[in-house]
Amino acid sequence: MTTTLDRTAPRDLAAELPARLSLTPKTMLADRLDGAWWPRSRDLEAELPPLAAALEESWGRVTRVTVNPARWPVVPHTVAVDGRVMHVGWFTEQDPDKLILLSYTVGRWDLLVIPPETEPAAAARLMAAAAVPGSALTAGVLMANEAAIGRGVRDAQRQEAGWEGEGGACMSPFGSPMVRSGLPLSGNGRR
Repeated sequence: MTTTLDRTAPRDLAAELPARLSLTPKTMLADRLDGAWWPRSRDLEAELPPLAAALEESWGRVTRVTVNPARWPVVPHTVAVDGRVMHVGWFTEQDPDKLILLSYTVGRWDLLVIPPETEPAAAARLMAAAAVPGSALTAGVLMANEAAIGRGVRDAQRQEAGWEGEGGACMSPFGSPMVRSGLPLSGNGRR
């Protein structure tokens, strides 16, 4: 998969907008994920500062982040956040759909990363699913489930469009619309 950064979009725009984030409520249940993050681009330098700012109050200062480079075209070694440096690492063994955040004060958090190009309805489903307390689903499983749901939605839309285009015609067993003259006559000679 090849991804390029859009250098025409202003990098400051990401810093001005709040992070799109959903977090698992604090419970005693063990979670595989602590929530989901939906960045606006694949530019980690632009996207990580708003994420760290959104998490700082509840989680403390994020000092380190790890990603899988398969989803990020450029992985910087450090990112400036409010006058300090956050270290960024990458591991090909890490789930490509997950971001790991580390803090000295609180520990580790794993977030599902929703691709920036994801449609809003799909992103909303993923954000809700990743924030379920006690869920045993991994980032990869959630993304695979959403891909299946997306295919089902597209298939249903395609079938509905076909039905509407046929005028609601009956289908023959061979998949083609049946014309009225092809229908058998009833006992009284009517079709």
